[in-house]
Formats: sequence, C-alpha cells, structure tokens
Amino acid sequence: MIEQALDEALAQCRLTRSEFSELLVRLLDYGVICRDESNIETVLYDRFQRCEQVIREWISPLGLRLQHDSRFQFIRVYPPGSEVPGMPDQEEPHHGGFRARLSQQEVAAILVLRVEYDKSLREGQVDDHGCVALTLEALELGLRNLLKMSLPDKLAERKQLLKKLRQLRLIQFNGDDSDAAADTLMRVRPTIAQFVSESALQQLLDAPESDIAATTQAAEAASTETEIERITPTSEEHSLFAEPQE
Repeated sequence: MIEQALDEALAQCRLTRSEFSELLVRLLDYGVICRDESNIETVLYDRFQRCEQVIREWISPLGLRLQHDSRFQFIRVYPPGSEVPGMPDQEEPHHGGFRARLSQQEVAAILVLRVEYDKSLREGQVDDHGCVALTLEALELGLRNLLKMSLPDKLAERKQLLKKLRQLRLIQFNGDDSDAAADTLMRVRPTIAQFVSESALQQLLDAPESDIAATTQAAEAASTETEIERITPTSEEHSLFAEPQE
C-alpha cells in the first residue's frame, strides 16, 4: 500500500523510485544539500524542488524536520529531538543517533565563522549568494582573539578540519581542494547563520576578554549531545535576506 502510494506520488513528480532514493539517502547522509556545491547537488536540489512535499511527508513520521531556503538554495534536515525555535518541542526523547559528534576544534572554528560572518554582514561585505570571503589566516586570528585557541599545527589535521566544515556546507573553496595555507581563501556560506544559535554566539561575545575559561565555555557547551544549537526560523521558507512581507 505504501509503495503503491509512493509510486503514484513520484509519477506525478516525474521521478523514478531510484532517483527519489538517491536524493533521500544523500540528504540523510550529509544532512544538507547546497545547489552551488557541485554538479551532483545541483541535480539533487532541482530534483528536490519537484518532490518537496513527498520528501516532507516521507521523513515526518521519523521525527525529522526540514528547512528549505529557496533564496540561497539549500536544504537542511534536523534530527529528532532538536530544539527548533518556532516549532513545538518533540515530546518523545531521542538519544542523538542522527547527530554527528563535533570535536572541540570544529565547534570553535564554527563559532568563529559565525562571528566573522556577522561582522562582514554588518559591513555589507556579502556577495549576491549571501557568502562572505575569509582567509584561513583570518580564521586563525579569530580563534586566537576570541577563544585563545589556534588551528591544528599539522597540515593533515588542518585539511581534515576544513573538510569537515565543507561537508557541513558552512564554507566553500574556490578549488576542489586546499593546501591549508594561511592565504587560503574560503567563502563562508549563509548557512552558518542558521547553524549556530544566538545564545551560543552571545555567550561567546559577552565573555570577559581576560577570562579564557569563559570564552572557551561556549565551544565546550556546544560539544554536548545537541552539539551546535541550530536555529530554524519560524518560516521554513526563511532566507536571511528575505524581503519583508507587505
């Protein structure tokens, strides 16, 4: 019965079951799809637009919730039990099986990316895609100033950190890979604004400069079960630069 209903719904979307499965598996595996990330994700995002309602109905019984930002063309799925502003909390407890654990180094880098993104946003240094340019050197400086931390000394560890940030679709490189040099240029995506909660950001900014323990507390707190506390606005069709409603 379920398979028949799915096949009928997919026929209306002009999709095969294998195409639907590929899209769903990719979304659940990565947790996010950005149209401008690669040719594969361009195809998958366009496919999603044809069957968005089917995807929502398919993942809803699993307790998963979906954010679709049509302005910057990305989709993010939220695991069961996530605290999502604008949506009621889920009553049943969950144990974080869908959550990928982030290291303290990764959490710290993500917090600094959010701070740098907000700074560039206030200064109007944002491109047409909502991204801001940032060098690896600037990220290193932000880590030292805000959290009294630094990037990994080993090149392989730096590359792994950047790979993780890219996998989360928080940054984008101009090339296919990076040598992790100080002048390496990256683009911080607008997805960072929905990834880090305002409370975690404010805790970081309000901490006394002389209190190193306090400045690192924000990063350590984000390494708990919920990791970085993600934000989804009330509207699922939210865009950071959305035009005000008349």
